[in-house]
Amino acid sequence: MNQNRVIAIAVVAVLAVAALGYGGWRTFGHKDVVDTGSLGDKEVTAFEKELAVPGPLGDMTLGNKNAPITIYEYASLTCSHCAEFSKDTFPLVKKNYIDTGKVYYVLRDFPFDPIATAAFMLSHCAGPERYFGFIEVLFASQPQWAFVDTPMEALKNLAKQGGFSEEKFEACMKDQTVFNHVKTVAERGGQKFGVRSTPTFFINGEKIEGAIPYADFDAVLKKKLSGGDKSAPAAPVSGESTPAGQQQ
Repeated sequence: MNQNRVIAIAVVAVLAVAALGYGGWRTFGHKDVVDTGSLGDKEVTAFEKELAVPGPLGDMTLGNKNAPITIYEYASLTCSHCAEFSKDTFPLVKKNYIDTGKVYYVLRDFPFDPIATAAFMLSHCAGPERYFGFIEVLFASQPQWAFVDTPMEALKNLAKQGGFSEEKFEACMKDQTVFNHVKTVAERGGQKFGVRSTPTFFINGEKIEGAIPYADFDAVLKKKLSGGDKSAPAAPVSGESTPAGQQQ
């Protein structure tokens, strides 16, 4: 779907729905998640420097920013392939690469529909220490809120389980600063880096599309660590390119 059209639809949706505010998500959360796009002492290309420019509210990150590998993931919270990656591949990437200091991971908002926009806003409103906890839960429970007849009500109920009052939910959905951040990140991803489907990854600047299995992801990361050819073969594309919110 054309990204400008997506954003236009999202604007209407945000103005029409009630939303959410700053609250807690039980015990979910990470502390080292906000960064200003610093690349430390790593040698990077001009393209990678452009990738490192964060959105208005900063980047949501995990790991050591001076790690030898930097991964940017553009995702939509209503993308079934993104949920698959979150469930099956990302935990192993986190355990074997992020937690061991080999990978610096950055998640970027790229919603394909209004409900995904609202879900990203909810995650940001949860606060930087709880952002990834919200993302994990939203992906894990995607069928219960993204593909139902009343997705905003379902999302509101999920937010309440995470500690949001109805008033805070409404305040978040009306927060223009948060909305502008999501909009800016998504627009820049499409216009500057050619993101057209989700998930799309940039691994030390190399673009890879689709929710590839861990074995394939691991092979790419090992090649990067060994100093091998940066132009590793692109993985088969399995990313979302249709309006998310419609279950495939």
